[in-house]
Amino acid sequence: MPELYGSDAYSPPQIAERVEQTGVAKANLGLIQLAALGMLAGAFIGLGALYYTLVVADPTLGFAASRVLGGVVFSLGLILVVVAGAELFTGNNLMVMAWVSGMISGRLLLRNFFIVYFSNLFGAAGLAVLVACSGHWRMAEGGVGDQAVAIAQAKVALPWLEAFFRGILCNLLVCLAVWIAMGARTVAGKILAIVFPISAFVAAGFEHCVANMYFLPLGMLLAEPGSIPASGLLANLLPVTLGNLVGGSVLVGLVYRLIYRHHESS
Repeated sequence: MPELYGSDAYSPPQIAERVEQTGVAKANLGLIQLAALGMLAGAFIGLGALYYTLVVADPTLGFAASRVLGGVVFSLGLILVVVAGAELFTGNNLMVMAWVSGMISGRLLLRNFFIVYFSNLFGAAGLAVLVACSGHWRMAEGGVGDQAVAIAQAKVALPWLEAFFRGILCNLLVCLAVWIAMGARTVAGKILAIVFPISAFVAAGFEHCVANMYFLPLGMLLAEPGSIPASGLLANLLPVTLGNLVGGSVLVGLVYRLIYRHHESS
């Protein structure tokens, strides 16, 4: 498929090839490197979530302004992951393209998913502890902390199926952001590619498992004891994670693999 006239971006078939090659590189990372990059990604997404909480804690913003501006600043997380370098579970769902093409084994795929997922959890929850200890949540006369608690309470109250489908829609947009960023040749291009899909999922209230690894522990640390049960963490993360897997691996990774790489021998 020819590139668009005058475009300095990689074409979609070139992006598909680059995603597969990147998947091979990710699958072969050493344990320590993979875990360290996973912890960084969890912390990076947590920083975006921190920024989001600060914005939506402002009661003077209207509904749409609060959601859209909050989504824009939340994009900081994926910008840091893509530009600074880190391993994010939701973005790594695109590795299924390399697996289906026979470029990596199922064992290596699952190894990456497992290590990165729990490293993301450690990094995001660790940041939540640091934020709770820092007193940052006292800003706006405690309004930031109140908002953090409210976010966590709303997430644990989500019905299972609703959380699952919000997870699908979320990672559809996250992996599209990663896909488009892979097509950009400059840092500025990658940042611009990320902002719109990420701000859309945040503004729409979709669910991202790694962001919730920050939101939920922070809410538990700041809330009244027992008001957010520890079981709420699993009750939210399980359906959201499964939804994220479907949205990223199936609706983006496998669909684009079928479109652009089906002719390649596996």
